[in-house]
Amino acid sequence: MRKIRIFEHISLDGVIEHDGDYTYGAWTTAYRSPAGAEMLFQTYGPDFDLLLGRHTYDIFSSFWPNAGDFPMANAINAATKYVATHRPDSLIWGPVKNLGNNIEVAIHTLKSTDGPDLIVAGSSALTSLLLEQGLVDEVVLITYPVLLGHGKRLLSDKVNAQKLAFIDSKATPTGVFINSYKYIGLLKK
Repeated sequence: MRKIRIFEHISLDGVIEHDGDYTYGAWTTAYRSPAGAEMLFQTYGPDFDLLLGRHTYDIFSSFWPNAGDFPMANAINAATKYVATHRPDSLIWGPVKNLGNNIEVAIHTLKSTDGPDLIVAGSSALTSLLLEQGLVDEVVLITYPVLLGHGKRLLSDKVNAQKLAFIDSKATPTGVFINSYKYIGLLKK
């Protein structure tokens, strides 16, 4: 059985939006370092596949194939990308597979197969769905020492309260924390 692991770059106040048209642009860039990249790559693990929403797939496909020859780029490019999309005919960055019309059933089926962990990066709508369905095994928050005030948040307001258990924390030289949590389930009232 595969594990589903969510990885999210996040500000101290819960904003995940960066790059593109966001007011503060690439706010994560100033905190990047070779040591931090190596820590993050170790947290991903040596072998994984990607579980992505369409928007994140499109962003990744415009960046990672041209990112250069280094371990993280090579691993991401080699990973099978399982994509939630209504436009499967335009999936060109592979290896890639469309999750089909019933995403929930497809993810349940995929999770029950043998294979590497499934990493969810970005894909906030997919993240919310996975948490609602109790399909998540681990949440990794890459937390940056910045408060942004506004922007897209990690979860939709529809997601019920969830309980997590601390696994591990690593601090990069630039003050970014890579915090790993095991998913426990719904938080009882």
